[in-house]
Amino acid sequence: MAVSTARRRAHTAYVWILTLLATLISHYCVADVDTGSPVSVEVPHRRFEYKYSFKGPHLSQSDGSIPFWIHTGNAIPSSDQVRITPSLRSQRGSVWTKNKVSFQSWEAEVTFRVSGRGRMGADGLAFWFTTEQGLDGPVYGAADKWNGFGVFFDSFDNDGKKNNPAIIVVGNNGNLVYDHQNDGTTQALGTCLRDFRNKPYPVRAKITYYKKTLTVMINNGFTPDKEDYEFCTKVDNMVIPREGFLGISAATGGLADDHDVLSFLLFSLTEPGQEPPPPESEIPKEEKDKYQEEFQNFQQELDKKKEEFQKEHPDVQGEPIEDLYESVNDREIRQVFEGQNRIHLEIKQLHRQLGMILDEQRRYVSVITDEVSKRGTNAESGQLESNTQLSSVIATQQEVLRNLNEFRNSFYESLKQIGSSQQQVNTGGMGNYESLQHFNDIKEHLHLVKRDVDHLVQKSVQNPAEKAVKCPDPPPVPACLSTMHFIIFIVIQSVVFFCYIMYKSQQEAAAKKFF
Repeated sequence: MAVSTARRRAHTAYVWILTLLATLISHYCVADVDTGSPVSVEVPHRRFEYKYSFKGPHLSQSDGSIPFWIHTGNAIPSSDQVRITPSLRSQRGSVWTKNKVSFQSWEAEVTFRVSGRGRMGADGLAFWFTTEQGLDGPVYGAADKWNGFGVFFDSFDNDGKKNNPAIIVVGNNGNLVYDHQNDGTTQALGTCLRDFRNKPYPVRAKITYYKKTLTVMINNGFTPDKEDYEFCTKVDNMVIPREGFLGISAATGGLADDHDVLSFLLFSLTEPGQEPPPPESEIPKEEKDKYQEEFQNFQQELDKKKEEFQKEHPDVQGEPIEDLYESVNDREIRQVFEGQNRIHLEIKQLHRQLGMILDEQRRYVSVITDEVSKRGTNAESGQLESNTQLSSVIATQQEVLRNLNEFRNSFYESLKQIGSSQQQVNTGGMGNYESLQHFNDIKEHLHLVKRDVDHLVQKSVQNPAEKAVKCPDPPPVPACLSTMHFIIFIVIQSVVFFCYIMYKSQQEAAAKKFF
């Protein structure tokens, strides 16, 4: 009996210890989870606002206008983009919303492309939120002394500090004048250095104003991933006007770039817990019924026209309409193919020019060699220096010929690479990683050729005396005409001239007798 009681006590103590350990372990696990888990940040509700947006295809209407937007200056709308300024000097253009934006928080996604042939571009592109439409002015094509803020994509280095291309956020209360000489750095609220020119893919900028905080995110244009954004700058405690117009402007100066905006998408943001009102509540019932009736009438007319068209054209019945338009992939493939053709033509032209240079160099070397061989037999002591110069010229020309032959072979290799890449294009393998790798190899190869040519030209310029062939001095002309001979020659010439005059006068007198 005593043994069983002892066993029960031991078992109870054992169970109690296990329960205590389990409680402590669960407590510590819950504490670790609570302290280690990050605080979940609720994402605001996004709502697309079509009256403040545009994108392709069918971006512009038949009359060249953009729905709910106005364009001024040198802006050129098309079906898939808006060219704010073409690559010409001293151009200005802009696009602005017709209606004011009254959202407390919003997010804008701008897709654009800045491209040009020069190493540097000018002047740049600007995103605006202002109380008035800055239709024309000196600040990237828009008016100065604005009330609001602008995000400037500056591509020209005015202050010479080599801090461009850059993205700058500048605010204004309507009284400040933009500091062009310092690229706005003295007035900047935030800035970051980003190169947005001549990228393989369009550059994307996401500008968010939420809870009095302005955030700028950038997609650098090196990848087709549309959501590959990186942080640029952030401005806290930023107060902007309650209402304002959105706009995009651009300008060119002594240098020029194509400033193209492919899309402008605006989203209104609502804080979590504050559900946005449904779209039906914003439209009165009378207008809603009116729009519904108009839509039904339009739909009926469209069905009738479809039936009439199918009766008149039975051959095209059932063909998809989408085949008439070019898709994004087809357009990218066509652009890659056209780029390859241009590179191929440029290399062919360089090849012809190299051939002409080689022919001239060969002819020049042959002439100099013949001249040296002719004068080699009867060379005198005074001509040793000229022969040395000629031999140095021959050696230099032979080196030039050897280098040009190497360049010619390198161009042949480039042509072969382009031919292989075009075969991949024709077989449907364009736009992939291999074709891009071919382009990079060709580009690096051409850079090496250009560097070698520049080195050769510098070498030729550094030693002009070696290539300058001085002609031998002509021998002195002997004075073989004495004074007596000169007088006799003058007398004879005067007698001959006098006889000629007498003969002409007799001929004229004889001719007058017949009249």
